[in-house]
Amino acid sequence: MAPLPAPTAASASAFLFPTPPRRRSPHSKPAPRASATILCSSATRDAVSGSSSTPSLSEQLEPLSRTLLHDKPTPAPADRPTPEPTWVNPSRPRPTVLSLRRHRRRSPSSHPSSAPLQPLLRAVRALPEDADLAPTLDGFFPAGSPPSPSDALLLLNYLHPSWRKSLSLLRWLRALPAGALPLDTIFFNVALKSLRAARQWPHAERLALDMLDAGVPLDNITYSTLITAARRCRQFAKAVEWFERMYADGGVLPDEVTYSAVLDVYAQLGMKEEVLALFDRARGSGWKPDHVAFAVLAKMFGEAGDYEGIQFVFKEMRDVGVKPNIFVYNALLEALGKTGKPGLARSLFEEMTAQGVEPNARTLTALAKIYGRARWGRDALQLWEQMREKKVPADNILCNTLLSMCADVGLVTEAEKLFSEMKDPECEDVPKPDKWSYTAMINIYGSSGDADRALELFAEMLEVGIEPNIMSYTIVIQCLGKAQRIHRAVEVLEAGLERGLKPDDRLCGCLLSVVALSNEEEIEMVLATLEKVNKNLVRLIRMLGDAQVGIDDLKEELKGILNAAASEVRRPYCNCLIDICRNHGFPPQRAREVFHLAQTYGLYSKLHSRKDEEWSLDLRSLSVGAAKTAFDDWLKTISECLVQQKALPESFSVYTGSSTHKFAQGLASAFAAHLEQMAVPFHPSESHVGNFTSSRDDLVSWLQMSSSSAVVAG
Repeated sequence: MAPLPAPTAASASAFLFPTPPRRRSPHSKPAPRASATILCSSATRDAVSGSSSTPSLSEQLEPLSRTLLHDKPTPAPADRPTPEPTWVNPSRPRPTVLSLRRHRRRSPSSHPSSAPLQPLLRAVRALPEDADLAPTLDGFFPAGSPPSPSDALLLLNYLHPSWRKSLSLLRWLRALPAGALPLDTIFFNVALKSLRAARQWPHAERLALDMLDAGVPLDNITYSTLITAARRCRQFAKAVEWFERMYADGGVLPDEVTYSAVLDVYAQLGMKEEVLALFDRARGSGWKPDHVAFAVLAKMFGEAGDYEGIQFVFKEMRDVGVKPNIFVYNALLEALGKTGKPGLARSLFEEMTAQGVEPNARTLTALAKIYGRARWGRDALQLWEQMREKKVPADNILCNTLLSMCADVGLVTEAEKLFSEMKDPECEDVPKPDKWSYTAMINIYGSSGDADRALELFAEMLEVGIEPNIMSYTIVIQCLGKAQRIHRAVEVLEAGLERGLKPDDRLCGCLLSVVALSNEEEIEMVLATLEKVNKNLVRLIRMLGDAQVGIDDLKEELKGILNAAASEVRRPYCNCLIDICRNHGFPPQRAREVFHLAQTYGLYSKLHSRKDEEWSLDLRSLSVGAAKTAFDDWLKTISECLVQQKALPESFSVYTGSSTHKFAQGLASAFAAHLEQMAVPFHPSESHVGNFTSSRDDLVSWLQMSSSSAVVAG
């Protein structure tokens, strides 16, 4: 065997750090193994032993050991130094090196590098809010000794709660001599965040424009801060403007926070298509939506009543792998409530509790509204009791929502129990009643016709120092009017006017209903009070009672009043005016004239429905007098079709509702009495409460037997 050559530096390195074996290709053939021969004869052993003159491997590596190894021996374990013992508190576990919880950020004033700046920080803190910081800063940083960039950033961060002082410091830094302290984008970003926290959008936008004029580049943080600041200040158009400039001017790509903020801005502006387009574009760029984005989508689809959109949100959350938090669950529950899906809302709430997400007061408020609309009042109260057992904190919004729900479904006893707990000082987990709580309870008694109890609660509000709002006065006056206590209703209104009450359109509509319910001796008293509130309504009422006034004059007067009123009270105004015409013996054509004018203005556009097999009339949104007028006019239309020999359907239906809603009480019974008085062949439906039906043959026979138009025209 030939002797091994002396190792070189290259060979030594190759030996100490051998090259890793090459990875065999799956398609290459394995190399043949070297075969080993075992010699067993003694001659062979002698031949091998005879070659002992060849140096051994240790002899060959000896020069290498002299080169790489040192002469100091490795200390024995007993000679190694023993570290000092560290005491560990056994009651608290030792924290891991990587903690999943975010460490609390120390304040700028407690930072170790702020020690030399402490005198300056104390001096700045002592200055007034709107003081100029230039003299103080000039005294601490003399000419030729400007602050370092780190000190300047530390000062800006320290002044973050005071946006005026932040701007004053930034102005001083920008006024330093050229080259003394180059202001990068980060300085402006810190000042912008201070303005965003203070909701000072005009100053924030002006500072951003100054950056553009000074040639300071706007980065992703700058645009994100501006967009979120505009969103907080509800300057949604400005947020969209800066988002579009983000792409156009600088070509800066948004981050996760910017995407979520702009999605919310588009949703607030009702730009549904832009929301979906931005969401798809962001998802295509690799963006993973967060909880804020999904909550924005759920809220947008819920307000639009788009159930398929809500299903899209569920699907996207599953695809992305985002588990909903309490905010997303609340947004989804509110969306399902607006789409009329109480069963799905209940299932989602059960899923929420199964996932370990604790509901809060907003969750229960959303469920209470959903259950109230679905007439599931007892389910909502049962859920309220369960949450009280779990010590879930409640607020006034939740309790007031439960009280309003009890008013809608007629749960007077349950509402009184909850209201008593709110007034009980020992029930610390229930908030104290406010003006909305008293208003909800007054509404409950007013809906049930208990005028005495409503008045007592109204007086109790004044005794405890809670000023009634406009809704409280409206409900009490309406309740007293229904109870035929007109004098007391006028006294309540006069007292409110003396206390500075400013009536709105709803209160004026309530007074119109009181005029319709008053007798001939009381009507002038009510009109005198109404004239203090709305003179135009009183003038219109007197014009309706005057047979000499033409339809054109009435049309112009009614048009002016409806244009000045809010859209939600225009139909109630016309309902009350028709009731006044019918109840106080005005000229017989006045009620129908007001009804036709309201139809012209689109207020009664969805009353009639015609199908090949059935014609129907929906009276559920009308008052008693307006419903009678609409029915009489409908009969006249059918009679005209009969005279003109037009095709009529097999059946006719009239819907008055089941009289379970607080605003529809008494309509079904009053309309049934009207049918009985006219002897019209409409009969109550056995399967649907508040539905009256008639066949074509019966109705045609009755119309033919009617000898005069007085029965039809009314």
